[in-house]
Amino acid sequence: MSQQRRSPEDEIGRRAQRMKKSRESAGMSPLRGLGAFGMIGWSVAVPTVGGAFLGLWLDRNMPQDFSWVLALILGGVTLGGFIAWGWISKESREEENGHDDR
Repeated sequence: MSQQRRSPEDEIGRRAQRMKKSRESAGMSPLRGLGAFGMIGWSVAVPTVGGAFLGLWLDRNMPQDFSWVLALILGGVTLGGFIAWGWISKESREEENGHDDR
């Protein structure tokens, strides 16, 4: 197999293209990371707290042998985990593809 040799002009042009592309894409800012951390937190916290309140109401109005509060807190954490997981995978796919709609 023969290795294709590039001329110095081609190599310089390729490097210039890469430098231009890296200048145009600012990269990830620390505030974006903080925003992602907040989004993940809220996506877990809201279903968990909602489950706790719904569980309290159900414990008062429809008592059972088990605790509705504990069952729905666990359900809220699980649901929040799935929401956060989906959000993180969507963000990583967008970052890999270079599509950032912000």
